[in-house]
Order: sequence, then C-alpha cells, then structure tokens
Amino acid sequence: MAFLKYYLFAILAFFPLDMIWLGWLARPFYQKQMGHWMAEKTDWPTAIVFYFLFLSGLVYFVVLPSIQSTGTQVLLRGAFFGLITYGTYELTNRAVLANWPYALVVVDILWGVVLCALVSWVSWYFGR
Repeated sequence: MAFLKYYLFAILAFFPLDMIWLGWLARPFYQKQMGHWMAEKTDWPTAIVFYFLFLSGLVYFVVLPSIQSTGTQVLLRGAFFGLITYGTYELTNRAVLANWPYALVVVDILWGVVLCALVSWVSWYFGR
C-alpha cells in the first residue's frame, strides 16, 4: 500500500513537470534537434505506458529505499536515477542513430537529472 501512496505523488509531480518541459519550455529546442524524427501527434497510449513503467522504477528504486533518508539524500538518489535512465536512452541513441545531436544528449540528460531529483523528493516528502 505504501508503494501506491508514493506512486500517486510521483505521478502528480512528474506528469505536469514533464508536460511543461516537453510541451512548452523545451519544445522549440526538441523540434530543432529532432524535428524530422518527431511524430505530428503524441502516441498517448504508449506515452502513458512509459510514464507508469518509469515511475514504478523511480518509486521502487529511489523513493521506497529512501523513506528514512534526508531530503538531500533523496534528491541525490533521484538525480542519479535520472542520470542513469536518461543517460542510457540518450547515449544509446547517440551510439546507434546517425547524427543524433550532442546538444540533445546533454540537455535531455540534464533534464532527466533535474526531473527525477524533484519528483523523487516530492514523492518522498508528501508520501511521508
């Protein structure tokens, strides 16, 4: 039951932050970097599956083991999770896709670090 409580707070934090980032703040950057790869419309069923899976990992591997930790420790663990997950995606793309932009690799990894740190902390803080 604890998992669901933390998971709910993770959803409430992650989704709006990522939508603001992807849909508004960084949209022009992403369009410039990978516009020719972008679909005209978001495939929401696939995106929702991603969000549920990704946030399950964040809660399971970061938030639940951090229940007795300090806020700083949770932020650092969340940041590390973001570095590993977003880094895996971006560095794999850079390694196997022709002309995957370095700027996209750096910006997206940094976003993952910030996003996962914040979402981990919010989930931990409000879940306690």
